[in-house]
Amino acid sequence: MSNLLWKSLVVSPAVLGATLLVSTTAIAAPNKTTEVSPAKQATVAEVAQQPEILAQTTIDQVNRYSNEGNQNNSQSQVTSVSQFSDVQPTDWAFQALQSLVERYGCIAGYPNATYRGNRALTRYEFAAGLNACLDRVNELIATATADLVTKQDLATLQRLQEEFSAELATLRGRVDSLEARTAELEANQFSTTTKLVGEAVFGVTDVFGGRNGDNNNTVFQDRVRLDLQTSFTGRDVLHTRLAAGNAQPFAIDGINSGAEGTQTFQVGNTGGNAVTIDRLTYEVPIGPANVYLAASGGRHSQYAAVNNPYFFDNTDGGNGALSTFASESPIYRIGGGAGIALNLPLGKGGGILGNSSITAGYLASQANNPGLSQGLTNGDYAALGQLNFSVGDRVALAATYVHGYSASGALFDSGSQGTVGAFDVGTRQANFLGNGTTNTLSPSSSNSYGVSAAFRPSDKLSISGFVSYHDVTGVAANDDYQAWSYGLGVALPDFGKKGNVLGIFAGAEPYSFNRPGFVGNNVPYHFEGFYKYRVSDNISVTPGVIWLTSPGQSSDNDDAIIGTLRTTFTF
Repeated sequence: MSNLLWKSLVVSPAVLGATLLVSTTAIAAPNKTTEVSPAKQATVAEVAQQPEILAQTTIDQVNRYSNEGNQNNSQSQVTSVSQFSDVQPTDWAFQALQSLVERYGCIAGYPNATYRGNRALTRYEFAAGLNACLDRVNELIATATADLVTKQDLATLQRLQEEFSAELATLRGRVDSLEARTAELEANQFSTTTKLVGEAVFGVTDVFGGRNGDNNNTVFQDRVRLDLQTSFTGRDVLHTRLAAGNAQPFAIDGINSGAEGTQTFQVGNTGGNAVTIDRLTYEVPIGPANVYLAASGGRHSQYAAVNNPYFFDNTDGGNGALSTFASESPIYRIGGGAGIALNLPLGKGGGILGNSSITAGYLASQANNPGLSQGLTNGDYAALGQLNFSVGDRVALAATYVHGYSASGALFDSGSQGTVGAFDVGTRQANFLGNGTTNTLSPSSSNSYGVSAAFRPSDKLSISGFVSYHDVTGVAANDDYQAWSYGLGVALPDFGKKGNVLGIFAGAEPYSFNRPGFVGNNVPYHFEGFYKYRVSDNISVTPGVIWLTSPGQSSDNDDAIIGTLRTTFTF
C-alpha cells in the first residue's frame, strides 16, 4: 500500500471518529421531529410517508447546515474550542470537540458563537459534517501533515463509510445536480452583465374644489419603466431604460394653467403607452471621482444629492412623494438631456463636517440636433455646481447654483423635448420665458441659487427642506423676472410597519410676482400628506392628498384638493 493511501486511511478515522463521538448523543437520541422550516415542523413518521416532502426536507437540511458556517461573520470558522460560549471543559465530549476544532479545523460554529451540542441532529446533517471533515482530511494529506494517527482507527473509518454511504451518495448527487442546473442557467441566461429592474405604477386620482372639480374627471392612469442595468466591472452601471405611460396632470387653474399639483408618475407621458427610451446614462468611478455620462434623458437629480430622503425617489415617481414639488427642489428640474457630470470628494472624516464633496454637471436638451442654435453647446443647456457637506451622520447640507439657457419657453422643463412650453412644477408665471403681455416666447438665460438640508434626529424621523431663488433675463423688453420656491417635509419611516412611510410636506411652488400680462400676486401654497404602505417587498400602496391654495397665484381661483391612490409594483 502506498504511503499516500495509508495516510488517507489512518488519518480519516481519527477525524471521523471524533465527529461521531461528538454527535453520538444526538444520533442515538430519539429524534421525535424533523425540522422542515422555521415556521412548521412534522414528525419523522409523517414525513417518511411523503417521499416528496422527505426529499425537500433533505435538501433544506443539508443546505441549511452547509450555509450555517458560511455566514459573513467572524464566527464562521472558530480556531479554538474556547470560542464556543456553550461548551465547557466539563462536557463529556470536550476533548473530542477540541481535537476537531483545534487540530483539524473542520467543525464551524454558529454565527452567534455557539456549538449547540445538545440539539437533535439528523443523519443528513451529520453526513454534511462528515463530508466537510473528509474535505479537510484531503487537505491534510495533500500537505503531508497527517501521520500522527493510530492504525486502530481504520475499523472506525470503515464502519462510518458503510453506515453513511447512502447519505454521502445523496449529498454528492445533490451537488452534482446543483452544478448541472447552474451550468444550464449560465448557458441560457439573458446576459452575464445585465439585470432588469422594473417599476409599474397604477394611479387612481381625482381633483375636487369648485371649477377645478367641474373641469376634471376621475382617472385611472399608469406608467411603466423597465431599466436594463449593465455593469462591466462591478463598479460601473449603464442604465438603458424603456418607458411607457398614459398619465397626464389635471387642469388646475383655468386660463393661466400651470403645473401645480403635477404628480411624479404623470411626468414622462409617452401618449397612449407608446414605448420610448427615456434614459441612457453611464456611471463609473475614475480614481476618487464618480463620473456620470448621459446620452439621453439625463437629469440633475440623477447625479446630484437632493437631500430629501423618503420624499425623493431616484426612479422619479413610484415610491416617494406624490407630487413633483415635494419630491425634490425645483432647481434640479432646470434643463436636462445629454451631457456629463462629476462628483469629487473633498475629504473624509476627521472634522466636524465629515464627508464633503463637490458636484459639477452640464446637460444639453438638443445635444443630438446639428441644426443652427442647437447641438451640445448652442442649444438649451443647464450647468450645475453644488457643494455637499455632512455634519456627522445625521445632517446633510448642500448649496447649489445652476446657470441655464432656454429657447423652449419654460424654466422647469427637465430638458423636455415634447410640447414647447411644457414644464413639471410651479405656476405659469414662474415658468413662462418670454413676454406675458404679447404671449410670445423668447430665449432667456437664468441664474438659480438653492440650499437644501436633511436632518435625521433618529432612525424613525427625518426632516428635510429647501429654498430656491431664480433670476431670469430675457432677450426682449419686459422678459426679465424673479421666482421663488421653498418647502419643508417631515417623514416617519417604518411608521406602523417596517418599510412603511408617513410623509407630510408643505411649501410654496415656484411663483413670480408683478409680471406684465399675468394676473395674481398671491403665494400658491402646497400641502401634501401620504402614507406608503408596504404590502410586500415588491408591492406598495400609497393613498395621499394634495391641497393647493391660490392656484395660478390668485386667491380668486378655487382651492384644489387632489386625492390619489397609487399602487407601485417593483421587480
